[in-house]
Amino acid sequence: MGKIFVFDTTLRDGEQTPGVNLGMNEKIEIARQLESLGVDIIEVGFPTSSKADFEACQAASKAVGKTVAALCRATLPEIQATYDAIKESKSPRIHIVLATSDLHLEHKLRMSRKDALKTAIESVAFAKTLSRDVEFSCEDASRTDPEFLQEVICQVIAAGASTVSVPDTVGFCLPDEYAAMVSGVIAHVPNIGNAILAAHCHNDLGLAVSNTIAALRAGATQFEACINGIGERAGNCALEEVVMALEIKRELGIAHNVDISKFSRVSARVASLTGVPVPLCKAIVGQNAFSHQSGIHQHGILANPLTYQIISPQSIGRQESAIVLGKLSGKHAFASKLERLGYAFEQPQIDALFADFKNVASKKREISDDDLEALITNRLIAGNEFYSLESFQIQSGNKMMSMASICLVHEGNPFTEAALGDGPIDASYNAISRIVGGEWHLASYDIKAVTEGVDALGEVVVRVRHNGQDYTGKGLSTDIIEASIHAYLNAINRVMATTSPV
Repeated sequence: MGKIFVFDTTLRDGEQTPGVNLGMNEKIEIARQLESLGVDIIEVGFPTSSKADFEACQAASKAVGKTVAALCRATLPEIQATYDAIKESKSPRIHIVLATSDLHLEHKLRMSRKDALKTAIESVAFAKTLSRDVEFSCEDASRTDPEFLQEVICQVIAAGASTVSVPDTVGFCLPDEYAAMVSGVIAHVPNIGNAILAAHCHNDLGLAVSNTIAALRAGATQFEACINGIGERAGNCALEEVVMALEIKRELGIAHNVDISKFSRVSARVASLTGVPVPLCKAIVGQNAFSHQSGIHQHGILANPLTYQIISPQSIGRQESAIVLGKLSGKHAFASKLERLGYAFEQPQIDALFADFKNVASKKREISDDDLEALITNRLIAGNEFYSLESFQIQSGNKMMSMASICLVHEGNPFTEAALGDGPIDASYNAISRIVGGEWHLASYDIKAVTEGVDALGEVVVRVRHNGQDYTGKGLSTDIIEASIHAYLNAINRVMATTSPV
């Protein structure tokens, strides 16, 4: 069947996971990891959603040498702005989306089929004047009248679309139904040979991977997916699951450019930077994916791993961490270690991380790869610190209300407030809210040790609700109260970085 194109949309569709708000540094790092993974197209975001996302898409698109896509609606101003965000990339792709199902046309767009077709043609024709690479997605294709879907696809290809996507936007299809839709497009769109046909599946029925593979077998030449299957509602197609299925089922004859040995690292990096943990039993990259508890299974694995493992952990890059750094380690050894872990930082970033490393090394006897990964993530998520922690003092006990005194720095000026609370963390958050002002509802709070031992680094992940929207914040420290304060501030700073649309 030949080689297919792998389109990663972790930074766009994946970022639509509730509570996920990626800053510029996080987008750049994930984009670089995706490039190292070998995906063919990296969709960096939805630039017109906000000024912050425009700038993040712009920075991420310049940081990699792959084809970079960005999403926009079928309006000329949005198409222009989207191109402006990614035009400095090596190979920019304008990705236009317009719903084609009668349900969406009537109730969401208030548009007739005739008007939708006209809009689709005009938008693609305009995008083609800006970029040679234009993708058009027929949103809710799986619930679109087949004849109208085929007409739209034929017309947008004629207008200049080099890729057309038929999304199962709400995860509606069974595999045979989705394959039939793809086959119908191939059979009845006369100019389909002039474009790449893409599958884009959501996981509402848990069938995104199955539907994607069915589409590829039916003749689709691109699939769109997210690392770890993240995304809104039940998530998107999990990229690593499709690729590994193609690896195991090589008799299908479907080739790709993905380096599967990078899956473990990239999965962990995406989970850390988005704050969306990988489920223990997640296929391919879950912690339990290669664990065997049953005695029968253990005996079989010891005799021959193939008895109960169709994939070796080494093939996806799962290796044991090695402790090689300590408080006496120098900057050269530190920089070398970062490189071996798969990072490519500029010298100012290395200097900042080395300072963080030395700070932790003074408190911990041993520094593991997990410690370093945690420090890097903490530095990347910091982003624009509209408010930064200067100092905190806590008074707490089992027979008294906790009191926290917090000093934050904003625009170079210190602000101090004290507040009571039900425990030291609640008191700290109350004091911070007094300084910042406004309503900040703590929707969730999660704490875990990211490394081992009594001196382990603690990671706190919070979800803060502000003006009806959730924002994720993360904090890291050997002091769990300090980590909690950093997490809360990180979420607030993300809100502050969100501005009005471009």
